[in-house]
Amino acid sequence: MKTYIALLRGINVGGKNKIKMEDLKEMLESIGPRKVQTYIQSGNVLFESDEAEDIIRQTIEKEIEKKFGFFINVVLRSSVEIKETIHNCPFSDEEIRNAESTNTEGESRYVAFLDRTPDDFEILLKYKQENEDYKVVGRDIYFLFNNSIRNSKLINNLHRLGVQATVRNWKTVNKIYELLKNYI
Repeated sequence: MKTYIALLRGINVGGKNKIKMEDLKEMLESIGPRKVQTYIQSGNVLFESDEAEDIIRQTIEKEIEKKFGFFINVVLRSSVEIKETIHNCPFSDEEIRNAESTNTEGESRYVAFLDRTPDDFEILLKYKQENEDYKVVGRDIYFLFNNSIRNSKLINNLHRLGVQATVRNWKTVNKIYELLKNYI
């Protein structure tokens, strides 16, 4: 049995694509995953399954469309991959402190979880602004913002990579990692 985290893209944002976490949990339990647990309304779901990643992702996407009437991209990570995401943060403590000291509008650290590795990350370079940085590790892109993420051309142009991606702030990633201790 493997523990997975399903990261849903674009639900419960601005009154669109509304899904109650209780309904999402119930739907997932009805299609096979066990020990289903949701975390906050942005679509983070922990569960256990024997199925392969691609099969789980496709099944969840199809069931969401069937039950809720709209398509949502799902990116999956295993518990091991989430642990690696936490431990592989490529920014130094000093870089993080500097960003956090100048960012008065919210979080400074984010991770974009990609469904697969794109052919070329270089396309993002032309959207990088002075007060932001990004580093790629596997299927994850780590972001560090000295200002708000809301004005980031990097984030707004992730789709140009040609892969599915969903972004979470560092606090959410850490909370998911903490919740994984319930699955050991």
